[in-house]
Amino acid sequence: MLLAALAVLVGLALLIWSADRFVEGASALARLMGMAPLLVGIVIVGFGTSAPEMVVSALAALQGSPGIALGNAYGSNIANIALILGATALMAPVVLHRSVLRKELPLLAGATLFAAALLLDGDVSRLDAIGLLLLFAAIMGHTIWSEAKRSKIQRAAAHENDEAPTMSPGRAAMWLAVGLGALVGSSRLLVWGAVEIANSLGVSDVVVGLTVVAIGTSLPELASSIVAAKKGQHDIALGNVLGSNLFNTLAVVGIAGAISPMTVDSMVLYRDVSVMGALTISLFVFGFAAAKGKPGRINRIEGAVLIGLYAAYTGYLVITAVG
Repeated sequence: MLLAALAVLVGLALLIWSADRFVEGASALARLMGMAPLLVGIVIVGFGTSAPEMVVSALAALQGSPGIALGNAYGSNIANIALILGATALMAPVVLHRSVLRKELPLLAGATLFAAALLLDGDVSRLDAIGLLLLFAAIMGHTIWSEAKRSKIQRAAAHENDEAPTMSPGRAAMWLAVGLGALVGSSRLLVWGAVEIANSLGVSDVVVGLTVVAIGTSLPELASSIVAAKKGQHDIALGNVLGSNLFNTLAVVGIAGAISPMTVDSMVLYRDVSVMGALTISLFVFGFAAAKGKPGRINRIEGAVLIGLYAAYTGYLVITAVG
């Protein structure tokens, strides 16, 4: 019990420190390479902080529990939008630029619909998994290719108001790698400690899995998004969520399905995927609700609503599981 409590404290402290280093390295690397912060958030931060979901899902599939992989991926997506964007908006309003509403969000919505269509037959076969992975590769290839097409003049204009880089490329890459490794390690340490404490108090494994583990694998996204918002890197925070959800929906489920085909409970489709889809659509609502010519945003009130929805969803899962 004492060791588990110490693991929680150390894991939390390390999580906060590593998130700061990770975002600092990512934002510096974005300026040094002339990349848009949103792209860095989607490709580097979003996928990097999804490492816990990938590890947990791959191990679950290898150990003959592929259903955990599916629940982990979709549960993390719900947490990313409702909990993480909600908490980030409480720190500072999250701006939803028109370009995000025209490009990145439609891609995420399309990926969600594609994944839902594959679940209609009640399983995720290896062929389905290959389809998910191919779509993921196509989206990432197109995103990176589109950014590469931007001229130096366009990139300079996009960053003309940015502060001057304070790190060398090597130092920025080092802190990015160190921060990512520490983020993943600290999140696992924190989850282990919390699970041990819960078990010692007699809390069932089902409740622990639905709450501690689900939130735990999303801790890197939560920490890095909040730190990014505090540093004014709102595009990195938003890109983190969008990139992580794309990664979870296509790559994480695809990798798990390729390792071990999955039978899908109908409740996963009609409850969890539906909630995930509704939350994704809510981002369009927030974005287009702004006055004409102004970017949309998730303000503090809407952030509190998102967190309330996540609490209600989690509470419903716990009540039905206990029942």
